[in-house]
Amino acid sequence: MPKNLVIVESPAKAKTIEGYLGKDFKVTSSYGHVRDLPKGDKAIDIQNHFKPTYEVTADKKDVIRELKKMVKEAETIYLASDDDREGEAISWHLKETLKLKEANTKRIVFREITKNAILKAIENPRDIDIDLVNAQQARRILDRLVGFELSPVLWKKVKAGLSAGRVQSVAVRFIVEREREVEKFDSKSSYKITAVFDVKGKDLNAELPKKFESVDDAEQFLKECLEAEFSIKNLEKKPAKKTPAAPFTTSTLQQEASRKLSFSVAQTMTLAQRLYEAGKITYMRTDSVNLSQDALQSAKNQIVSAFGEDFHKLRSFKSKIEGAQEAHEAIRPTNFAEDSVPGERNEQRLYELIWKRAIASQMADAQLEKTLVTIAISNSDSTLSASGEVIKFEGFLKVYLESTDDEDEDESNENKGLLPPLEIGQELKMEEMKARQSFTRPPARYTEASLVKKLEEMGIGRPSTYAPTISTIQKRNYVIKESRDGKARQYIEMKIRGGAFNKEEKTEYAGSDKNKLFPTNIAMVVNDFLVEHFPNVIDYKFTAKVEKEFDDIAQGNQQWDDMIGNFYGRFHNTVEEAENVERANVSSSRELGNDPVSGKPVIARLGKFGPLVQIGDQEDEEKKFASLKKGQFIESITLEDAMELFKLPRDVGMYEDKKIVAAIGRFGPYIRHDSKFVSLGKEYDPLSVTEEEAIELIMVKREADAKKHIKTFEENPEIQILNGRWGPYIKFGKNNFKIPKDKVAEDLQYEETLEIIENQPEKKKGKFTKKKK
Repeated sequence: MPKNLVIVESPAKAKTIEGYLGKDFKVTSSYGHVRDLPKGDKAIDIQNHFKPTYEVTADKKDVIRELKKMVKEAETIYLASDDDREGEAISWHLKETLKLKEANTKRIVFREITKNAILKAIENPRDIDIDLVNAQQARRILDRLVGFELSPVLWKKVKAGLSAGRVQSVAVRFIVEREREVEKFDSKSSYKITAVFDVKGKDLNAELPKKFESVDDAEQFLKECLEAEFSIKNLEKKPAKKTPAAPFTTSTLQQEASRKLSFSVAQTMTLAQRLYEAGKITYMRTDSVNLSQDALQSAKNQIVSAFGEDFHKLRSFKSKIEGAQEAHEAIRPTNFAEDSVPGERNEQRLYELIWKRAIASQMADAQLEKTLVTIAISNSDSTLSASGEVIKFEGFLKVYLESTDDEDEDESNENKGLLPPLEIGQELKMEEMKARQSFTRPPARYTEASLVKKLEEMGIGRPSTYAPTISTIQKRNYVIKESRDGKARQYIEMKIRGGAFNKEEKTEYAGSDKNKLFPTNIAMVVNDFLVEHFPNVIDYKFTAKVEKEFDDIAQGNQQWDDMIGNFYGRFHNTVEEAENVERANVSSSRELGNDPVSGKPVIARLGKFGPLVQIGDQEDEEKKFASLKKGQFIESITLEDAMELFKLPRDVGMYEDKKIVAAIGRFGPYIRHDSKFVSLGKEYDPLSVTEEEAIELIMVKREADAKKHIKTFEENPEIQILNGRWGPYIKFGKNNFKIPKDKVAEDLQYEETLEIIENQPEKKKGKFTKKKK
């Protein structure tokens, strides 16, 4: 055993680091956290300054046993977990659990896994920073107290099995409030005038700077232009420049990877972690936009050699985020000379994005020339405008341009570029002029990336918390991420062309959403309950203030137990007060009116398996139920919408002498035929799906099932050999069994399948089952 033992969090990191250290060093992994607060109410001693009790988690007992053996044989132990609060806590827990001695234990930190950085860290060890550990402990203890005391209140007052979290509940609140803004939005229409002129065979696109609010005004303007002549009134050229964005922080990387690569926040962090552990990028949890002197020099060398001296401009960026750790670095490549990396395609794409952004941040501004054209209308005081943009010097645009979240892109932007040759006084020949009715858009629903941006702007959460927060609210079924189709909408378009006026009504699909976050009915109910009874826990400013207090603890300016004491006293009183709230007062149900046929009340409420409407009150023995469709909310569903739902289950038709029935179930709309179920997905509505469409879906499902089915046995039809996502497997009852690699699924005999089932190895538990959260 080598005399030096280095302990890191992940095996991938251990492998990379071991390659940089000599034979005197053994590098091993703790596989993330080794201790945590146990479940139940014994974890935190509230009376004794919130003293926590930690225990080694079940999946880490083998890891600790192995580490203890290695520690005994080593002369010096280096704790090399990540350089942040979570990493500091992991090192402290390892020191406590392994009973490491002060004399031969060293804490080392690095922000990139390169030979230089590792050797430098070994030469400059330090002690564990207990202030950082306390900041992490304070977050963990506070979040446990909130969850432990708040969740049972939700079970009693709203619905069993619910849970609440300090940061998660605030994130859900953003999404609920945005949904309500969208629901209440009153769209207004106006008419935009655009024109196309023919200039020596080239198009010149122009528009009227103002919009008309009424169709009559827009029509009158167009008809007047039938008689008008057009000419260039003014040409104005002015220089402009574009400046590159700062290198990536955790938040901006998550946003840009979402916009440019369509990655989820969790996917971005997984890929970035792999790149970091392979030594390709600096640490991926950071709120700093700073670059080290070495990085600045390395970027300069790369830019000058690839593009020339003119393309380089030394820049330093300052974070706008309060409490940002400027001593840390932004996310950047560890070696700017590598503009790509080997490996999995998505890792390559993310690396290229990081490389481009970091390189661009050290490049010269792009120099542009903008031309603004004013077009006179002979019989009107109004003028049309056109614009063009010419790049005089590419600068950083040679490498990278930041994307935006703006969905309401100005249509005229499409036309920016080279203009045909123009001069003042020049007569213009109009090809076409158009007035198109457009509608104001409601605020955009959040994407994962725009939610991260909002959380950061409000000072809620920190780089390490964004991804887990967004994953948690989806796992807990408070939020659904999905795409939804728009609805058909009529609009008016008027046109003049070749001396003729034309007016027609057209159809467009508006309000479609791609990968947006939608609240569920349960999110609405829980949010309203928390806002009313726990305003502190879910208040934006209060949650940001708590984050600031964690920062103060990390800097040694506040005692962690005092901070929790200040919070807990008020919080616990609120919990006790909430115990007195009558369940009936929690707004999880709503009376919509009366059934036109029976006269019984129609109620929308939360049921065991989700939101539903019912005819008849709770005491009525003959009450009827119907599930709400996706996108319908208890708080806004109308009596008419509800009565439509009672048309389900609906007889669609017959096939093979058996009835086809359409309905909505726990997992969405479906059709049932011959005791088998076929999902209707997003494409079909159970209220309108036709017999022909249903038969087609039944046939498609049968074909898919036939491909999945390889073999069954007369001796026991419950045993099946099926084709799965990862190849053939044996299904017996509710259990699945792997087929050994040396066996061919199609050739298996009944006795062989029994043998495989009986000798199936138990699933491994232990060090490989959990990764660092």
